[in-house]
Amino acid sequence: METNRIYRGRLIDHVHLVVKDVGASKRFYTAIFETLGIPLGGEGEGFFWADELFISSATSPAALGVLTGRTHLAFQAQDRPSVDRFHAAALAAGGKDNGAPGVRPYHPGYYAAFALDPDGNNIEAVHHGPAERSAESIVVRF
Repeated sequence: METNRIYRGRLIDHVHLVVKDVGASKRFYTAIFETLGIPLGGEGEGFFWADELFISSATSPAALGVLTGRTHLAFQAQDRPSVDRFHAAALAAGGKDNGAPGVRPYHPGYYAAFALDPDGNNIEAVHHGPAERSAESIVVRF
């Protein structure tokens, strides 16, 4: 597949992961979010969220008592050092190495690292290399 233009921020509204241990997941995700400049959006009994990602326990009313299966999530990083910090923070927060920081063959400039979260989800941070963005992000107001 040849791709000359990619779009971000228009396909996914939100992702919901249902996890075994919300505390362990919160420690893991808070650590990696800090390295990527992603603030925690909020939290409550049995859940927390950041931007489009919502994470809850199986007892959350939104979860219906069922854990989600293995998922791959890729977070955008501002630069290569952010990818490196992501990987180190993920391992320090209980994640397992699933691919050290490095160049990947997906397209020129693709630099990424992978870690498994406490539930075995494959979490990636990626910097796409030199690129021009049409916008940093969108804002939805209610």
